[in-house]
Amino acid sequence: MSGPLHKLRLAERPPHPLPPCPPPSGEDRAGATSPRKRGEVKTAATRNRSALIRFLLAAAALFVANAAPAQTPSSTGAYPSRPVRIIVPFAAGGPSDIFARLIGQKLSDQFGKPFYVENQGGAGGNIGMGNAARAAPDGYTLAVVSSSFMVNPGLYEKIPYDPEKDFVPITIAAYAPNLLAVNPMLPVNKVSELVALVRANPGRYNFGHSGVGTTPHLSGEMFKHAQGLDLVSVPFNGSGPALQSALGGHTPISFVVLSPAVPLVKEGKMRALAVLSTTRSGALPDVPSIVEAGYPGIEADTQQCVLAPAGTPREIVDLIYRQIVAALATPDMKERLATLGFVPVANTPAEFARMIGPEVARWKQVIQEANIKAEP
Repeated sequence: MSGPLHKLRLAERPPHPLPPCPPPSGEDRAGATSPRKRGEVKTAATRNRSALIRFLLAAAALFVANAAPAQTPSSTGAYPSRPVRIIVPFAAGGPSDIFARLIGQKLSDQFGKPFYVENQGGAGGNIGMGNAARAAPDGYTLAVVSSSFMVNPGLYEKIPYDPEKDFVPITIAAYAPNLLAVNPMLPVNKVSELVALVRANPGRYNFGHSGVGTTPHLSGEMFKHAQGLDLVSVPFNGSGPALQSALGGHTPISFVVLSPAVPLVKEGKMRALAVLSTTRSGALPDVPSIVEAGYPGIEADTQQCVLAPAGTPREIVDLIYRQIVAALATPDMKERLATLGFVPVANTPAEFARMIGPEVARWKQVIQEANIKAEP
């Protein structure tokens, strides 16, 4: 038996018997008390000793509690003492997956413990983001999510997380513009030629994108509505699967994040028609911006956000943020990100937190004005 009850019984147990006293001297005999009085004195002494023992046991318990505080990663200074999981709420091969693996490797090198990626795609990122929100807030689960983290609240009637209450924002580490690209078998080289082709063949073509609620999906829907095109939207669990479908000719038109498309465009496996931004991307300098192509109003990029579950210790959040900033500043990381079309940001946790509410409201307005609906 252990616990408070055990201690209580120990305290109430009679003390060990004392050795016998020597016979009283003459003076003691003269002033000796009666047997009844001696019994009352002995009983009082016993009570006093029991009370003293209870006090000492309580004091010892308090001392032990104060001397051994709860062991948390921040109090022991041992963080991380084991591998750290990075949830990516999309399939492998997309921009969030690519970025998470790049930054995860850097963090592994810096901390000396593995930071590994776990892909949990589905429902426009809602499944993985919901799981990340419910993870233990001990610093051993992080999430790298796209802008859909702030888009989905305005698109779905119900989502398994609250973007402002269920997470601790660490940083928007980087962003990449979106891209309009096609399978080279499609007889178009410009955005205007694509518009003409689709208008001449209503209902024949579809476009793939990286998932319901992602910014490539919203760009495609706005493009379709602005030009009055009969195009069918086909969602995938990330830009990687969407590009694979385009390569196979199943969805020859793609609205995706630029990063995973760059190698395919350079190899001639995909044809980029426009970068969905106001300016060209250094990763594909020969591809015009959508504004240059004459179709403004659908510019959008995809942010790569790093989050932790609400309640994660502030010391851990700040430590991870500092290490991400350091990683993004290394020459090899800068070169790799530029090659893939990522633009480093690394805003502070406080700056990121202030952005979430306004971004949710902005995308909700875009969704309502374009009459975009989440597929059932």
